[in-house]
Amino acid sequence: MKIRSQALAGIAIAAVAALGLSACGSSPSSSGSAGATGGPTDTITVYNAQHQELTQAWVDAFTKQTGIKVNMRNGDDTEMAQQIVQEGRNSPADVFLTENSPAMSAVENAGLLGSPGSEALANVPQAYRPSTGKWVGIAARSTVLAYNKTKVKAADLPKSIMDLADSSWKGRWGGAPAGADFQAIVSAMLQLKGESATLDWLKAMKTNAKTYQSNSTAMKAVNAGEIDAAIIYHYYWFGDQANTGENSKNVGLYYFKNQDPGAFVSVSGGGVLASSKHQTAAQKFLAFVTSADGQKILQTGSSFEYPVGSGVAANPKLTPLQELQAPAVDPAKLNSQQVTDLMTQAGLL
Repeated sequence: MKIRSQALAGIAIAAVAALGLSACGSSPSSSGSAGATGGPTDTITVYNAQHQELTQAWVDAFTKQTGIKVNMRNGDDTEMAQQIVQEGRNSPADVFLTENSPAMSAVENAGLLGSPGSEALANVPQAYRPSTGKWVGIAARSTVLAYNKTKVKAADLPKSIMDLADSSWKGRWGGAPAGADFQAIVSAMLQLKGESATLDWLKAMKTNAKTYQSNSTAMKAVNAGEIDAAIIYHYYWFGDQANTGENSKNVGLYYFKNQDPGAFVSVSGGGVLASSKHQTAAQKFLAFVTSADGQKILQTGSSFEYPVGSGVAANPKLTPLQELQAPAVDPAKLNSQQVTDLMTQAGLL
């Protein structure tokens, strides 16, 4: 399972250059035949920061259904977003898929996204797409507190993610602050609680928490009893359980609920580049990904993320989305640059 280990800092700087390129009106490049009809002779290029296995399944089914071929370039949220921003209007990408919203917002803020298409927009409820309508949710993941069941009772866990700042949790919890996943969670906290409270929490994290390179290593530390708990996304536990379970056998998942920042549901995004010469084909791809057929691929796959489109239910092993009691967060307003600035100020980056 692909782990995000880079921060999103630096994209805003590159965006200035991208906007300059955009103003020059240079011509984009793309493989396949030129044209906007979305016919079977088209080939589109997808910059993919989602799980590669999941996106490949989407691509295979889409090509089988439409005849439209797809070239896929894989990387993480930060890498792909930075590359698109640096390429500007010269990017060969037609579609961008992310694991977290801030990377998509960075590309949107650089003025590089077109329309995802009316069909994709209609497939996804407003709660899982930005207020700007510039991209759509394609999947979601829930923030959870993974805890060691042999060391801590669920009744003794904090009622809010904000409570991890308390000195009683010093040395007992951890996270992966350099990862895009964790930074998305902090972005939600910033939107919900404001700068002062978020910075105070981050400073307390510097004092209280142990840091890890990834969600997986943080969960392993919980499982081994190195720490009592860690902030991660839910699907790491489900993915390990579906395999050997050796890194999660002592781990339980605690959902904060109650619209707490710790109940944040992160939306994975899909957008069409404004520079794409294959607008119709690119929009057809997003329409497929968010359709019932596309979301069922997610539902039955091995990524254990939540479907968000066309009314498709989650894998029955997951807590239903509506029971998570997630806070209302506008994905378009998640501020990755401010988050990395605050985390740097707190000494976490």
